[in-house]
Amino acid sequence: MGEVKRMKYLAGGQWLDTKSGKYTPVYNPSTGEVQAEIPSCTTEEVAYAIECSKKAFPAWRDTPVMKRVQVLYKFRDLLDQHWDELTECCAREHGKNWKESAGDIAKVKEPVELACGTPTLMMGESMMDTSKGYDTVSYREPLGVFAGIAPFNFPGMIPMGWMTPICIATGNTIVIKAASKTPLTALRCAELWQEAGLPDGVLNIVTCTRQESEQFLTHPDVKGICFVGTTGVGKHIYGIAAANGKRVQAQTEAKNHALVLEDAALERTARGIINSAFGCAGERCMALPVVVAQESIADKLVELLIKFAGELKVGPAYDKTTDLGPVVDAAHKAKVEKWIEKGVEEGAELVLDGRGIKVPGYENGFYLGPTIFDHVTEDMAIGRQEIFGPVLAVKRCKDFEEGLEMMNRNPFANGSVIYTQSGYYSREFARRTDGGMVGINVGIPVPAGIFSFSGHKDSFFGDLHCLGKDGVRFFTEIKAVTTHWFDEEEKKAKEVDTWEGSVGGSM
Repeated sequence: MGEVKRMKYLAGGQWLDTKSGKYTPVYNPSTGEVQAEIPSCTTEEVAYAIECSKKAFPAWRDTPVMKRVQVLYKFRDLLDQHWDELTECCAREHGKNWKESAGDIAKVKEPVELACGTPTLMMGESMMDTSKGYDTVSYREPLGVFAGIAPFNFPGMIPMGWMTPICIATGNTIVIKAASKTPLTALRCAELWQEAGLPDGVLNIVTCTRQESEQFLTHPDVKGICFVGTTGVGKHIYGIAAANGKRVQAQTEAKNHALVLEDAALERTARGIINSAFGCAGERCMALPVVVAQESIADKLVELLIKFAGELKVGPAYDKTTDLGPVVDAAHKAKVEKWIEKGVEEGAELVLDGRGIKVPGYENGFYLGPTIFDHVTEDMAIGRQEIFGPVLAVKRCKDFEEGLEMMNRNPFANGSVIYTQSGYYSREFARRTDGGMVGINVGIPVPAGIFSFSGHKDSFFGDLHCLGKDGVRFFTEIKAVTTHWFDEEEKKAKEVDTWEGSVGGSM
């Protein structure tokens, strides 16, 4: 076993030890060994991080946006300089393979580059003579302190990409609750933010349980919550925080489906499905855990899926030849294995079983091989609920209409995909699917960060999504200023119009 590093939390620019005396282990899922311990912050320590964030807000808000984004440019350069280090950190704490971990860091960089354009994105609107002699200008202004509650599956992208760059570029401050299972990449990025010149208290990072972070939802100094995680927790956060006057952006669970029609390019489609279903060991909300195959090609598709899944090399995340790394920890591995057992009990046909796989030299790692179920029906939980592991369910349909209806009956609507060479069915699918992010022959239809990440139904709770223009709107509020200057004659006026210029044109 290597050295177990004891981490600190960040508040007000200082790296601090917790007074709780309690620490949580962070595992290397490839080996099963503990690699670090993180502080279990107390309620008072989380409150202190909020206080530091509040204290830093006025000066950061009053820093010109052109100057704020200079820090983001420097942070972007530091990401490039530390790319391999951050990639390995992500791989060693989460278990996604080297390319997937590098992609996680790329998805930190992308929103940073978007946020570098904040001077333009925050520009308001103006018009002279909205009524005669009255001019109106609108501005976007920051709100104050935000809280970010991050999940384990993207240690870099979500806390340091989705939650932080636009928030601070628009002039807010933030407290991040890093995921207890995978906090190390975010903590290292926080050090780089400091090196880039971010003022003390603008970014604060705590590690704690749900109990200590519950205060985010009611604390009077917190203006909004960014959350990614389970639907049950997301609903809870949305209900409590919104009732306390806070903005909420809650990205929650998914059960993305792909409809495969009989005219699809079948081999390429099968390879795309394998990549989408088993990439990141299925631990992502844009994974593709369900395929709805047209009956006429379903047997051939399943045959190809089994073949290509069997070609995946399972191994340690930081081995650059690995295709499928481990899941995040032993508890999550056991949870996924129970789902596989449930699928068998429900009567689905287990055509590829990933349980019991052993990687030589890494026998204590948290490995699961690719798993495929065929003949999954709509009443089976494995085809309805999020498993968050390398498990693929194949459902069958007679045609496009039946397949689309089957997909739309699912309560989640993060992403949806169709594989077809038909322009007609592609257009119909894009228009009629409930999925917020749609792929046409694209298995992971996550748009570039200049667009919003737009889940629907039980996959999202809030009004404004993260990234894109929605992200800027979420972290800012509009102020409209109407101005009128009196000429010499009006200075002498005895009467003032009832609407005082607020009705455009004439009544």
